[in-house]
Order: sequence, then structure tokens, then C-alpha cells
Amino acid sequence: MKVQSLRIVISSARKFINMGALTRLWNLVKNFYPADISSLMDHLTFREKLILFNLIFEKDKEKASDVLSEIDPEDAAQILRELPIEQISEILQMTPSDDVASIVDLLPEDMKEAILAAMEEKPSEDVKELLHYEEETAGRIMSPNFYALNQNTNVSDAITAMQLEGDVESAFYLYVVDDQNHLVGVVSLRQVLFARPNTRLEEIMTRDIISVHPETDQEEVARKVADYNFVAIPVVDSESLLLGVVTVDDVIDVIDKEATEDIYKMVSLDTTDRIQDSPFKSIKKRLPFLMFSLITASVAPLVVHYFEDTIKAFVTLAVFMPLVMALGGIAGNQTIALIVREIAIGQTDWISARKALMKEMMVGIGNGVILGIILAAISYLLLKNPYLGLILGLAIIGNLFIAALLGTLIPLFLKLLRLDPALGSVNLLTMCTDTAGILAFLGLGTLFLSKLA
Repeated sequence: MKVQSLRIVISSARKFINMGALTRLWNLVKNFYPADISSLMDHLTFREKLILFNLIFEKDKEKASDVLSEIDPEDAAQILRELPIEQISEILQMTPSDDVASIVDLLPEDMKEAILAAMEEKPSEDVKELLHYEEETAGRIMSPNFYALNQNTNVSDAITAMQLEGDVESAFYLYVVDDQNHLVGVVSLRQVLFARPNTRLEEIMTRDIISVHPETDQEEVARKVADYNFVAIPVVDSESLLLGVVTVDDVIDVIDKEATEDIYKMVSLDTTDRIQDSPFKSIKKRLPFLMFSLITASVAPLVVHYFEDTIKAFVTLAVFMPLVMALGGIAGNQTIALIVREIAIGQTDWISARKALMKEMMVGIGNGVILGIILAAISYLLLKNPYLGLILGLAIIGNLFIAALLGTLIPLFLKLLRLDPALGSVNLLTMCTDTAGILAFLGLGTLFLSKLA
């Protein structure tokens, strides 16, 4: 949906909700794709979301199920908390099991048990099986609905079996298993359609199978799907028993979620914070991070206070001090963004970090020299003091070197501690670059104070 159209739709939807004109609201959204309705709901208050979702459920239960799969699991869980158990179980039975697992896991334990008990046996058992696996693993996001047939099945019987099975979430590949349900091969549906009817699946299947285990981190699953250009990837246990498949739509959701989390964490923002939240809720979520930032940022003023006499003797130093701090912070954030991304896609660890570290330090020194010379020249032209230019240039070179060094090491160190590399990296780096920049600049200023005065 185009931005301009979305704005009109949001305005109209809110107007109809406030007027109680639910028929007009349904006429507005009934032809929308579920993804478009999800985009609309992202801009509504919780009360408005609940009214819209209940309306869709009343008019078209299948569409409501599709919408539930599209919206954020936390928003979905929040909506379901307000609905009766019978209504919840009815809609969840039409929703893919992996999406249901993500949603019900966020509900209170007693409510979760009541919902699963009210659901039909097959979908309920599928969800319970997925809930056994840890969050953010292949087991949690896999679908138990796929085509799998014995290797001795011929193409004609395979087509008949798939027609009887009906549509499944992963209608891209036919997985081939042996008599013990071990995954032994995979056949694309295109191969099945163009093969002779009496050809056995084992004759046309690909035996070199790329698969993942249910404990595999979802980011690793996403990397494999992207690397091999799959639309689905099988999930097998340690004995190669086929458990499920992870489809490309789930992989896209993983990539989007992980990217959002990294962006939020790099700026110390709670991943559940939303623009639609009340000011009180946002204050509650952001204040702890700001308190941590206040503590880390307090180091730089202490260093400035230590050099108070130097600043009093040559006040112009205070004018240029923010430049040194700002450039160090910006350069360090550039390095952190690169390193966090490389870690996220599995390209950088402690073994390969040496090359990245050397490269970033060279970049830091190179940028420092260029910027240092430029600012040194500007300060000389303005104040006709070569020593101030020298101090400014050396401080910037040193601070950009420190920024590159710490911008590489901080994310790697956090990963070594099994913490998210994006978590708090910017805060720690800012504290270090601000402190290092002030120390270098005012330290050199103290050293050359007799030449400056």
C-alpha cells in the first residue's frame, strides 16, 4: 500500500471506528490483503485494533486468521487476551502452527493451556510439539505440514498422494524418506510434473540435502536459506528423521525481526516500544537505558573537571573540544554498525577479527590524518596559532584510532560473553571515545599550554 493511500486509510478507519460505522469500516478493509491490514493496524491504538480485528473475525474468519499471522506476535497475543477462549481456539485452528506457537507462548500459562485444550487434537498437538523447542530456533518456527513420501513411490502415485493431502504451507518441494522416515532426498514439484509416471522418486531425487536441526538458531536458518536460494529448508533431528520445514516467509520475518532488534539495541531502545504506546509506557521502557547512558556519560565531565585549570588558562580549547568528541563517536558508530552486521551474518568472529581490526584501525588513522589536517588548517587560519592546530590534529587522529579499535572490539567482546553484540555497544563506545578524545585534546593542551597562551 502506498504511503499516501495508507494515510487516507488510517484516517478513514479511525473516523469509522469513532463513529461506530462498522459496516463502512468493513467495506473499507474487506478487499485489502492481510499484510495491508497489518500495516493499518500498526498505526492504530489497541482499542482500535481490537475493534477492527473483531469485525474481521465476525465477517470473514479465514481472513482474520491470515491477519493474525501477519501482525506482530505481541500485538496478536494482546488482542487474544481480550477474546473468549472459544473464539480464540476457533481462529487458531485455521492459523499455521508455527505462527500459533509464537503467539500462545506470549499468553499467561493458564490461558495457554485452556486454548490448547479447546483446540482440535491435531493442531493442538502440532503447537505443543513446537513449544517444546527454545525460542528463536528452527524448531520453533518450522511448519509440520509438508509433502513427504517414501523413496519407492512412483511419480504417478506421488501426484495422487499430494492431491489427497491437499494444500500445505510448504508446497514447493516433495521430501523423500525411507521406511523409517529418515530424510534421504528432495524433489522439486517441477521435477515431479515433468518426470515419467512410473519413475520412482529415488531415481530423480537430489541426495545432497541441506538441512538444519531443530536447535539451530533462526539466524543461521535464515543465512542458509539466503545462501542457497531456497524457498524452504527441512528440519531433521540427530538421526535425520524429518520433523518439519522452515519456509521462506518465516525466514523473511526472522530477518526483519533481527534487523529491527539490532537497530533498537544499538540505540538502547526496548524492542517492544511502539509509537502508539502511551507516554507513561514509553518513559517506563526508556528510562532504564537513559539512566545507564547517564552513568556512562558522566565519565567525560569528570575528565573535563580534571583539566579545569588548563581550560581557564586557554578558553579556546573548550570551543574545539566538542569537535573531537563528536568525530570520535561518529567514526566509532560507523565501525560498530559494520562489525555488528558482519557478526549477524556469520562473517566475523574472534578468528577472523584480526583482519577486520587491522583494516578498521587503518581506516581510523587515515580518516584521522585527513580530518586532523583540515581542522588544524582551519584553526590556524582563524587563530593564527600553529600549536592549537597541531593539538587538534593529533587529538583527532588519536580519537579516531581509538574509535576504530573499540568499535571493533566491543561487539566481539560482547559476543564472547554470549551477549547481543548490538546491546549497549553505542553507549560503551561513546563513553570511551568521549573520554579518550578529551584526554588526548586537553592532555596535549596542558603539555603545550605555554605555547598557546
